[in-house]
Amino acid sequence: MKTLSYTSCWKSALVLPMGGATLLFVLLAAVAPSAAADQPQWGERQSRNMVSPEKGLPDSFDPESGLNVKWSVALGDNAYGTPVIAGGRIFIGSNNLHPIDPRIEGDYAILRCLNEEDGSLVWKLAVPRIGGDDYLDWPMIAMCSPPTVEGDRVYTMTNRYQAVCLDLKGQANGNDGPFKDEGNLMAPDGGPPLEITETEADVLWLNDLRGGEVDMYPHDAAHASMLLDGPYLYLNTCNGVDNTHKNILRPDAPSLIVLEKSTGRLVAKDTERIAPRIFHSTWSSPAMGTVNGRKLVFFCGGDGVLYAFKALDTEKTPKTVQNLEVAWRFDPDPDAPKENVAEYLKNNRTGPSTIHSMPVFHENRVYITGGGDAWWGKREAWLKCVDATKEGDISATGLLWTHPMARHSCATPAILDGLAYVTDGGGSVYCVDAVTGESVWDHDLGGEIWGSVLVADGKAHVGTRRGVLWTFATGREKNLLGSVKLGEAISSTPVAANGVLYVATQETLFAFKAGIPAK
Repeated sequence: MKTLSYTSCWKSALVLPMGGATLLFVLLAAVAPSAAADQPQWGERQSRNMVSPEKGLPDSFDPESGLNVKWSVALGDNAYGTPVIAGGRIFIGSNNLHPIDPRIEGDYAILRCLNEEDGSLVWKLAVPRIGGDDYLDWPMIAMCSPPTVEGDRVYTMTNRYQAVCLDLKGQANGNDGPFKDEGNLMAPDGGPPLEITETEADVLWLNDLRGGEVDMYPHDAAHASMLLDGPYLYLNTCNGVDNTHKNILRPDAPSLIVLEKSTGRLVAKDTERIAPRIFHSTWSSPAMGTVNGRKLVFFCGGDGVLYAFKALDTEKTPKTVQNLEVAWRFDPDPDAPKENVAEYLKNNRTGPSTIHSMPVFHENRVYITGGGDAWWGKREAWLKCVDATKEGDISATGLLWTHPMARHSCATPAILDGLAYVTDGGGSVYCVDAVTGESVWDHDLGGEIWGSVLVADGKAHVGTRRGVLWTFATGREKNLLGSVKLGEAISSTPVAANGVLYVATQETLFAFKAGIPAK
């Protein structure tokens, strides 16, 4: 094994004193670019596959000497999200440990819009934390939902569970509308509105999911990535348990909704009554794919079940709220309890399964990771492959194969050249035959893993909570190319865009590019 480089020390990472608040960041950790040079959303196109087409990425880098380091930017101390790159801008969430605006003090979540060339701040979306119950918006957690960018529009969810559409240019080209209340959006509860400057985000529309037609009740923090399809945005609502971890206060709230991207209006929702069976929260964001000429939306509910919904007609936007129609459902753990699931809290032997990651659609198959809840459930974990061509309840007929893992997994798989790359929370990375599910190779990385593998340029990159970024050659022969200590815990997944490898630790965003000499 070749060691790429090492920084002078490893700083121990902050571990929250509760399970759910830490879990959601894993869901925001795995990011891979689309087929274009930018990486404008979470996952490859609509499939959510953690694979990038980028080439010419650096083979080695050293933050200490500056070798192949384009730039780095401090983020605070709880940056669990992964960056999105589009239109010459980088979007990444952080907390307010190191204020970038003297007017913004205290516990805020910040979405930073950075210049892609040098990492300098262009504008920010600063939203104060929800006060009172910590389990609604965990202290100092940052902005966790990765945006989705299309043209000059940025779609995301704030830490206060507000679905928003932002202007890519911020306030630099004026305060466009119809939303004009950014000053109050930035103000602490009960405080006066703040002055709107050119370094603020320009919110075009806002839909507060905690009220109105959605009326959900969140748990821990917002963790949704919006899936674009024509005029629509598909997103998970983050509905979950209350602070006792035993009660669902909004049992009738939907788990998956569809918004009109031009206005934020609710146009569709699921009616599966998933909420009463939620063990923790609605963690997973949806994926999409076309099967036998029919477009399907794949969604992992908080009940641990994989659903395939029929996608809405993109040529005819409904004027009233529609009910999403189920094409099929797959229960990966049919023998697990489905009622009174709170009775199994902290039971590490039996109980319901949950799915924390996104489903990946690839060649008429859907790949999911799941098993017991990372902090509140059983130890069982697995990677499963499901036949997406089936109909109805396919729990008994849809499973193509399953591959066990040692501990819980929160990782979204990367599928390339007949191989699936995935991690588990216990510290292992697995390479599995994507057709048969047979083990190809695995490796113990010696540290807890919350993120996923990024496959790009013939390499598989994965980071650990011990602050080490590991790099393997892709393929059937295990070939560990090296590792590098970045000094801080890595809770996200590397991103490749425009010839640059981006790696976010909880405190720093690094941009690595080939051809930059050591200082």
